[in-house]
Amino acid sequence: MLKVNGARLWSSLMEMAAVGGTPKGGVRRLALTEEDAAGRALFARWCEEAGMTLNTDRVGNLFARRAGKSAEARPVASGSHLDTQPEGGRFDGVYGVLAALEVVRTLNDAGIETDKPIEIVVWTNEEGARFTPAMLGSAAFAGVMPLEQALGARDAQGISVADALAATGYAGERAIPGAPFDAYFEAHIEQGPILEENGVPIGVVTGGQAIRWLDVRVEGQAAHAGTTPMRFRRDALFAAAEMATWLETLVDGFAPHGLVTVGEIGIRNAARNTIAADLTFTVDLRHHEDAFIAKMEAALRTRFAEIAARRGLTVQIDQHWVSPATPFDAACVKAVADAVAALDYPHQRIVSGAGHDAIHIAKHGPTAMIFIPCVNGLSHNEAEDALPEDVTRGADVLLHAMLARAK
Repeated sequence: MLKVNGARLWSSLMEMAAVGGTPKGGVRRLALTEEDAAGRALFARWCEEAGMTLNTDRVGNLFARRAGKSAEARPVASGSHLDTQPEGGRFDGVYGVLAALEVVRTLNDAGIETDKPIEIVVWTNEEGARFTPAMLGSAAFAGVMPLEQALGARDAQGISVADALAATGYAGERAIPGAPFDAYFEAHIEQGPILEENGVPIGVVTGGQAIRWLDVRVEGQAAHAGTTPMRFRRDALFAAAEMATWLETLVDGFAPHGLVTVGEIGIRNAARNTIAADLTFTVDLRHHEDAFIAKMEAALRTRFAEIAARRGLTVQIDQHWVSPATPFDAACVKAVADAVAALDYPHQRIVSGAGHDAIHIAKHGPTAMIFIPCVNGLSHNEAEDALPEDVTRGADVLLHAMLARAK
C-alpha cells in the first residue's frame, strides 16, 4: 500500500524549524514578519521543486497547485499555517503544511496523476499572536470576515496586516472570498493529551468545539494604598480576582467539556502604591455544544455583575470573538476513517478543542481534520514535540484521504 517517505517529511520539518528557531529548541515565526517570509520562501522553493505553481490572495494566503487531469475541477486542498506563537513549537501548523507537501512528493515519486488538482494552502496569521483575531486568513478566504477588516487589523506597534503584506511582498491578487475547494483536509498535532493518554496514533476529527472570547473591564476607584481603610476601597483587582477564581466553579458545572481560561490581564495607570481602579482581562470559554457555551456565558455575566455590585464597582463584558461548534463534512470524515481502516492504524473519533483554519473552511466547503499525538499533550510551547512514527502515520492517512477525493 502506498505510503509517504517519513524520513523526508521529518527532515523537512526540522529544516523549517530552523527558520526562526529559538535557543530552547522552539520557533518564533510571527505572522508576516521576516521570519515568516523566510519560512514561506523555503516552502515555495520546495513546492517549485515538486513541479507546483504558486499564487497568493489579497490577504496573503499562499497556494501551491499540482495540476490534475481536469483543469476545471475544484482542487482537493490541504494545509495549515507556518506562523507560530512568540515561543512556539516545531509542529503546530507547520506539520499540516509539510504533510501536504509530502503527499505531493509521494504522488510524484509514484507517477500518480489525479483527476482533480491538488492545492496546498499556507493560511495567514492563524495563531493570532501578532494580529487578532486568530485564523484571520482563513476567515477572510471563507467570507467569515470582510477583507477590509482583515487588512485593517493592527499589531501592538500599530502595523496593519496591509502594511505587513506590502513589506513582505505577500499582497496577492487572488480573490477574497476564495472559491470553495472540492474538499479540504488538515493534518495537525492534537495539542492536548487525549490521543497519547489512550495510546492511539490517529484522531479522526469530527468537528470543532464552540469558542467564545470575552473582554472584561472592571472599574473601581483609585486611592492611596497607605491611607485608605479596606472597608472604603473599591479595588478593581480584588474584584477581578474573585471573578477569575469563580470561573473554576463555573466550569465544574459543565464538566467534562466546559473549559475556561484567563489569558491576559492589565491594570491601566498602574502604580505600586495606588489601588487598582481600571482593570481589563480576557476570558476564553469553550464547550462542544453551542447551547452549553451560551449557558456558561450567561452564568458568567450574572455572577460578574453580582460581584461588581457588592463591591461598588462597574463591570463591562464584550464579546471579542465567537466561533460556533462546527461539525465537519460527513463524506470527508468518512474518507479519513476509511483511510485509517485501510492502513490498519489504531484510531479514535475526537472533537477539536483548539481553533483551526479548518473550522472556517468548513463553513465554506467540505472539510475534515486528522490529528496525531503530541508528546505530553504539550503545544504553544518551545518544548512541543511529536514522534516521527506518528508524524509519518498521520501523513499516510492524509495521503489516502486526499487520493480518495481526488480520484
